[in-house]
Amino acid sequence: MARVISGALLLVGVVAALWLLPPIYLLSLALVVAVLAFREYVDIAARAGIAVSRPVAGTATVLACVAVAIPGLPIEAALAGLTIGLAAVSLASATSHKRALETVAVSAFAPLYIGVPLGLLAATRWTLGREAALLAILTVAISDTFQYYGGRMFGRHLLAPAISPKKTIEGAAGGFLGAMLGVAVIGQWWLPQMGMVARIALGCAVAAVGIVGDLFESLLKRSVGVKDASAIIPGHGGVLDRIDALLFAAPVFYVFVRYSF
Repeated sequence: MARVISGALLLVGVVAALWLLPPIYLLSLALVVAVLAFREYVDIAARAGIAVSRPVAGTATVLACVAVAIPGLPIEAALAGLTIGLAAVSLASATSHKRALETVAVSAFAPLYIGVPLGLLAATRWTLGREAALLAILTVAISDTFQYYGGRMFGRHLLAPAISPKKTIEGAAGGFLGAMLGVAVIGQWWLPQMGMVARIALGCAVAAVGIVGDLFESLLKRSVGVKDASAIIPGHGGVLDRIDALLFAAPVFYVFVRYSF
C-alpha cells in the first residue's frame, strides 16, 4: 500500500509541475531530483571505497543538467569546462595515486549518468512541449507497472539472475507491451506527427533502454551489497531506484522524437 500511495503522489506532483507550470519549474524539479540522486550515487561509491568529491562532482551534475535543458546554451563549452574542472580538482585533492583512476572515473560519470538525462527530460518539455514530456514519463511508468504485475502473475524465467533475482523475461515482455500500447494510444493525440509504426518503435525503444537502466542500477547496488539506494521514498527505496529506467529512457525519447520527425 505504501508503494502505491507514494508512487501516486510522486506522479501527481510531477504531472502538475509539468502540465500546469512553465518549463523552468520542471527544470527546477529535475535539479532537486538530480541532487538527491547524486547523494545516493555517492553513498554507493563510498561503500565501494571510492571517495567522490561531493561539492565538485555535485556541481558538475547540476551544471550538466542545466546545460542540456535550456535551449541555446553552449553545451560543448559547458561539458569541456566540467571535464577540466573535475580533472583539476582531482589533482589538487589527491592524497594517493593508487585509486586515482577510479575516483576520477566515478566523479566524471555522475554528470553523464544523472545530470544529462534529467536535463534532457526538461529539454523535452522546453523544446517538444508538455505533451511529449508527459508521454515520456508516462511511458516509463506504464512499462514499469506492466513489468511488475506481469512478472508477479506470469514470471517463470529469470531475465538476469546474477543482477536482479526478481526480474523475469515474462515481466520484461509485459513492459514492452505496456510501453508500446501507451505510446501507440496516447501518442495519437500527443505525438500526432508520428505514424503508428513509429510510435510502436518508440515504445519498444523506451521499454528496452528502461529495462537496461533498471538492471544497470541494480548492478551498482549489488556490487556493494545493498538492496535500495536509500529509504527516502516509502515502498520504493531511493530516488535512484525510482528513476533508474527514466535515466536511460529520457535521452532515447528526446533524440527519437526531435531528430526523427
